[in-house]
Amino acid sequence: MATKQKSKYTNDDIPVKSITNGVIYLEGKQNLKVTGVKIMPRNIFILDPNMQDAIISNLKTVYNVIDYEFWIIVADRPVDINVYLSELELLYNRTTDPARRKIINQDLSKANMFMNNNVVDTEYFLLFKERDDDLINKRIRNLINNFANAGLTAFQTTNDDLRMILDNFLNGGVTTNFGTVLS
Repeated sequence: MATKQKSKYTNDDIPVKSITNGVIYLEGKQNLKVTGVKIMPRNIFILDPNMQDAIISNLKTVYNVIDYEFWIIVADRPVDINVYLSELELLYNRTTDPARRKIINQDLSKANMFMNNNVVDTEYFLLFKERDDDLINKRIRNLINNFANAGLTAFQTTNDDLRMILDNFLNGGVTTNFGTVLS
């Protein structure tokens, strides 16, 4: 009798059938789907106090009108500035003016410092589970509109967003191959 090898990844025990069109499809007879919106960060502390209060008040309204179970997820995603570094190096090699080369070299040093210190972007998500596709679409539209009314930009989650969330929370940020999960 063959023994099943235990995976080192927690998400192998999660009943994910696929991730498609910004939705996690779960295995099982319930046909549950998990999706939501990604909320773009906004630094309200640079705004005047009245604007800060208005945004906070509007956010309270957004959350108070949600009449279903939801999760607020805050996740860190590594910042990849390799393309920026390459462009700076090309610019440095093309520039002959010593003053400009010095400025570009300072930018290169600063960018390398970011890369060496594992700088991350913090991303915000509001996720929910649902079976009905029409209700999912309605909730996504309502969330996007309600966050816009609160002064924030939101988009439906992407496949990459959902994979990153699973990796962050189930595998300590280690990227995995999801087996049956589709690209």
